[in-house]
Amino acid sequence: MDKPVIIEEYNEDWAFEYTQEERKIKELLGTKAIAIEHIGSTSVQGLGAKPIIDFMAGVNEWSDVDEFMEPLAKLGYEHVYHREFPNRRFFRKGQWRAGTHHFHVYRYGSDEWNNNILFRDYLRTHSDVREQYNHLKKTLAEKYPNDRAAYTNAKHPFIADVIEKAKKEQRST
Repeated sequence: MDKPVIIEEYNEDWAFEYTQEERKIKELLGTKAIAIEHIGSTSVQGLGAKPIIDFMAGVNEWSDVDEFMEPLAKLGYEHVYHREFPNRRFFRKGQWRAGTHHFHVYRYGSDEWNNNILFRDYLRTHSDVREQYNHLKKTLAEKYPNDRAAYTNAKHPFIADVIEKAKKEQRST
């Protein structure tokens, strides 16, 4: 059974937890990781979130990821294959559907990489949209308390809309 979807108020410890994990991942990946970024709701100050630290690394080649699967496992990260996301490699730390850290690997500069940064940065700089998203997340957590997949899927239209707004804003500058 899924861990219940509970949105916690923003916690300053999330940034510290990310920094701790980022250091370990940088040591492990070295120059294979072009960049590492804190993403997801825990990366946006003032935004409520499930207490899961999402972060991503950008690589040039998928073969680079194969080299660090075993070392990542030694750090507690399990590779989870998702057929529906062919342009992402995903690693979870913690139990299935109850992870504490989600580590995503994308090709650096890909649409997936850029969209994650656009969404995060838009929420960081648009407090009204951040509040709308916070409200949506709490509403969906109440509606789907025991169905993480439904909760996640129901957020998608909002996220896609914000990414489009961010792209338009980026083009106009």
